[in-house]
Amino acid sequence: MPQPLYDRIDRAILERLQEHGRTANVDLAESVRLSPSSCLRRTKSLENDGVIAGYRAELDRDRLGLGLTVFVALTVDQHSRETSRTIEAALTAIPAVVSCYVVSGEADFLVEVAAPDLATYEQVLLDDILAIGPVRDARSTFAIRTVLSRGPLPLSGWPPVTSSTIPRGGRRDR
Repeated sequence: MPQPLYDRIDRAILERLQEHGRTANVDLAESVRLSPSSCLRRTKSLENDGVIAGYRAELDRDRLGLGLTVFVALTVDQHSRETSRTIEAALTAIPAVVSCYVVSGEADFLVEVAAPDLATYEQVLLDDILAIGPVRDARSTFAIRTVLSRGPLPLSGWPPVTSSTIPRGGRRDR
């Protein structure tokens, strides 16, 4: 049986960084009861393994004039890896697209769009999204109010990550 590679201290580091990504290493180390050098080594290891994918500021869409959130379910023709790559490349090039998922069910892709208003969304839909060759249909769902759009991942209770569950050959050195 594979050995767990991320222990309770790694989880504590991840939980604190999810809540306060700008926490100084000294403060982070104190909160997880490690020396600053050990905490920094673990944090760098989590970054190198890709568990910590990056750091960023969380912005308020309304205050930036991007108060319209639309979820667009796309259906495509010609299901293939090449078609998927074409659609993914086109969607990631559209600045208004803030997230995109390949999904199962009636739709093939679920896309989140942030726009200032309905007229701008219409332009993005008609000129950008529906202009992607293999897209056959788009169904828009408008968010009335955001209840939760972020949040720390629920790390308590998750099974330990083992060598068999780490993608792309990453590993942990202690």
